Amino acid sequence: MQVQDIMTSNPASCAPEASLQEVARMMADCDCGEIPVVDAQRRPVGVVTDRDICLRAVAKGQDPTRMAAREVMSSPVYTVKTDDDVQAICAQMEEHQVRRVPVVDAQGALCGIVAQADLARELGGKAAGRVVRDISQPGQSH
Repeated sequence: MQVQDIMTSNPASCAPEASLQEVARMMADCDCGEIPVVDAQRRPVGVVTDRDICLRAVAKGQDPTRMAAREVMSSPVYTVKTDDDVQAICAQMEEHQVRRVPVVDAQGALCGIVAQADLARELGGKAAGRVVRDISQPGQSH
């Protein structure tokens, strides 16, 4: 099974200068916890998660309404390609302890995203449990 078979196509994304308020609104509108940050060619340069907003802005006493995505985004961003095997996503998530991975096309432009929940639905049983366990190991913060 390839990444393109399970990814969500055309995910919401933002520019590095997008306000955190815009990013949070996208998360609410799209019912998601991560927005990829892309450059002018739609190549991912980072991601903003709901956790990034909380830990890198709110918890530090910053005013998120006056901050941009680039100020809190996680970078580097780990990606997979549309024609990669699904196991490539599992390996990325486990190695970097991330719950979502942006998907890029042959030119490196954002074209999709795969979340831990997508893998759980597709892999089922023990394989999904192993991925969730490995992603959830304590100690590493992104």
